[in-house]
Parts: sequence; C-alpha cells; structure tokens
Amino acid sequence: MSPFETGIAGIMILFTLIALGMPIGFAMGLVGFLGFAYLVTFHAAVVKLGVVVFDLSTNYAIGTIPLFLFMAHILFASGIGRDLYAFAARMIGHFRGGLAMATVGASAGFAAVNASSLATTATMGLVALPEMRKHKYDDSLASGSVAAGGTIGSLIPPSGMFIIYGILTETSIGAMFAAGIIPGILLALLYMSVIWVRCRRNPTLGPAGPVSNRAEKWDATKRTADVILLFILVMGGILWGWFTPTEAGAIGAFGAIVISLVRGRLAWPQIRSAVLDTLKTTGMIFGILFGALMFNSFVTVTRIPLNIVGWVSAVELAPIFVLLLVLLVYFVLGMILDASAMMTLTVPLFFPLITDLGYDAVFFGVLVVRMTEIALITPPVGMNVYVLSGVARDIPLPTIFKGTAPFVLADIFHVAFLILVPATILWLPSLG
Repeated sequence: MSPFETGIAGIMILFTLIALGMPIGFAMGLVGFLGFAYLVTFHAAVVKLGVVVFDLSTNYAIGTIPLFLFMAHILFASGIGRDLYAFAARMIGHFRGGLAMATVGASAGFAAVNASSLATTATMGLVALPEMRKHKYDDSLASGSVAAGGTIGSLIPPSGMFIIYGILTETSIGAMFAAGIIPGILLALLYMSVIWVRCRRNPTLGPAGPVSNRAEKWDATKRTADVILLFILVMGGILWGWFTPTEAGAIGAFGAIVISLVRGRLAWPQIRSAVLDTLKTTGMIFGILFGALMFNSFVTVTRIPLNIVGWVSAVELAPIFVLLLVLLVYFVLGMILDASAMMTLTVPLFFPLITDLGYDAVFFGVLVVRMTEIALITPPVGMNVYVLSGVARDIPLPTIFKGTAPFVLADIFHVAFLILVPATILWLPSLG
C-alpha cells in the first residue's frame, strides 16, 4: 500500500479500536507505532517511540498540567464550588431564573480555578441542582444550565484542553490561556441571556428566588475574595509576563494550599485525596498525549495533511469556507467522540491546513476548544450530561439533553461571533 492508503487504513483501524472500547491513548500509540514501523522500519519506530517518551517527559510546559490540577483539587476539597455558587446566588438569585444564572456564573468562576469541565459539572450538580429543584425549577432548565455551565471549564483558563492543544501544536500555552478569557466571559453572559429569555417567556421554568440582604451579600463576597485574587494573580502574571504558565501553576497550587489552610478546611484526608486525584488525571492525560504524539508521527509520514492541503488548494475554496467545513467536522465528530479524543485525532490533520491558509494558531485553537465544549453537551456522547446523570440519577438523560439544546444554539451563535470578530480572541494575547 502507498503511504496515503496506509494512513487511511490506520485511521479506520484506530476508530475500530476505540469503538471496541480500547483506551484512546493506547489505541493511538499502538496504531502510530505499527504504522510508522510499516512505512519506515521497525528500528526507526522503536527510536521514534523513545524520542516521543523522552520529549514528553522532559517538556517544561507539561509541568503545567499536574500543578493546575492539584490547585483545582485542593480548592475543590476546601469547598470553593459551594462558596462561588453562594456568592452568585446571593447577587442574582432573586430574579426569574436567577439561580440558573447563578449556576452559570459560579461555573465560570469555578472554571477559573479548575482545569476540568467534568469536575465543574459534578461540583455544580451537587451544589446548585438541589437548590434549584428545591425552588421548583423545571428539571430540564436546571439540569441543562448545570451541564452547559460546566463546558465553560474548557475555555476559561487554566484549561486542560488549551494545554493539550499547545503541546500538540507547539503553540504558547500562555497565549492560549490569555485568548480564552474574553470568549469565556462572553459565553457565560450568553448562557445567562438564554436563561433570562426562557424564563421571561415562561416564568414557571425558573421562579424567582429569595432576596438576600446586604449582610448576606457581603458575607458571600468575603468568602470568594481570596480565590478571585488568586485567579487574578495567576492569570495576570502570565498575561503580563511576570512568570511562565508552569510557574503560574506552582503559584496557584501554593496559593490554593494557603487559602484552604487559612479557612481551616484542609486536613490530611483532603490532601491525600487531592494528590491521588491529581496523579490519576495527570496519568490519563500523559497517556493520551503520548499516544497522540506517536500517532502524529505516523500521520506525518503518510503525508495525509499535505494531501488535504493540496486538495483544498486545487478546489480553490475561500479560506473562510474551509474553516467552516473543518468546524462542521468537529460538530459532527463531537456527537460520537469525547472531547480529548476528538482533539488528539483531528488537530494533527487540520492544523497544517488551517495555518497554511493564513489563520493564527491561537485563533484556531480557541475555535477547536469551543467545538469540543459543544461536544460535551450533544448526544449521544455528551460527557457532561452523563456526569450530571450520575449525580442526579432521578433525572432522565433525555430531559438533560432537552435542557442543553437551547445552550447548543447559543454555542453556535458564539462560535459565529468569534469568527466574525477575531479580536475577541487575539486582543489579550497581543498585549503579552
């Protein structure tokens, strides 16, 4: 077989292995190694395997992952999710749909100190969902706002998806973090607007909550001020060049420990749990990255990316139409693949094409992460929906997916806006 035919066969085998339940990282590593050995030599494949392992384990940027994860797990143990929700609920919970808006706002805040959308969804599901149901919120609106709010975790830094994209494409992780801030804030406001419109049209979906007095609002503010200052320090330091993303992760982790100790909420069981959870998640991410980098080497040898670029050039489509077609592929794949699998499989194929057309790597990275966010709440493989279903077992999956549908429409509008106004992505990175 020709290298191109071998590449197509390898991709088909990879999808088959994933469908059979093989872990994505192991499947990509296996196909990448065997495909590279077939096209080059077995000895070259063994050497490439060693190079990939060495490069990954000595990559300075990779240290960002465990540090930010540890920061998130420590803050989770200290109850920061509950504090952020209490702050948002005190401020806007008395409006129609206010508790649902507070859920989105708290999700955005928790995402700012968390590297996982799934963790954000689980936390808000435990904290906010019972509160909304107690105030007789419609189950579809309540669950939909929790699942959709969790997707903000992939966009507001520190984002695990940004770190993976940066490593796969050798794009500045600091620039990716800065680029996600404005789109993340806009997405949170857009989600709140969706809730406001729905509750205005049908007030029974989200009845007004209790009114908080000044003392309650001030108390909620004091409980979140330290975490907000920590986020400003970490992200501001990266944006203004005070320290690298890895150093920011170390500062964030240390700050999380100090905040939790001062609050008196950090004991040995919480520390042990945070360390173990960080090691498990880091190991999973490292496995995926290893497999992805080995598979990338195989894909490069097959010349599939170059062929794709050649086909597009021959068709002479305008760059914007090519970008839209690529994003459409992501939207469709998001219905059958989880976010990490979709990114690691497709970025090596599409990145050379998009950058060859003149698009900025940071700009494309934010759009890719946006599409992976949409995948988290679309059937049949909406991971946030399944996580929430595990938290609220009495709410049927169709009800949750029904609740996320208006937010998916808002996501599509959001992506269109980012494409039309790229400055919303590129302005902050340009200041660095």
